Amino acid sequence: MDSLKFAKEISELTKLKKAFNIKIMDLRKISGIADYFVVCSADSDRQVKAIADEVDEKLVERGIKCFHREGFETLNWVILDYFDVILHIFRNESRSYYNLEKLWGDAPVIEIESDK
Repeated sequence: MDSLKFAKEISELTKLKKAFNIKIMDLRKISGIADYFVVCSADSDRQVKAIADEVDEKLVERGIKCFHREGFETLNWVILDYFDVILHIFRNESRSYYNLEKLWGDAPVIEIESDK
């Protein structure tokens, strides 16, 4: 599967649980970690979990399993790693603090429209 298409599909799945400030960061020319990061925000730990569960559930239904997951203990920043695409779900305050967009500032960014 094309990794950009997959990143866009993941970003659309996050919107099902009202994720906002959704961005796809293209890391292909600057890192070997993954092709893309999908980064989104949520207002509460409950919403962070709902977004992560929704994405994981919908992808498992299609036979796509998460390679690695982190952050379910505190729900401030949850990471779901699908090899070529890594989803970062932040509580709004944590996203400002960790500021991935600045850390990976050389990455081209695609902004995804959300309802918020």
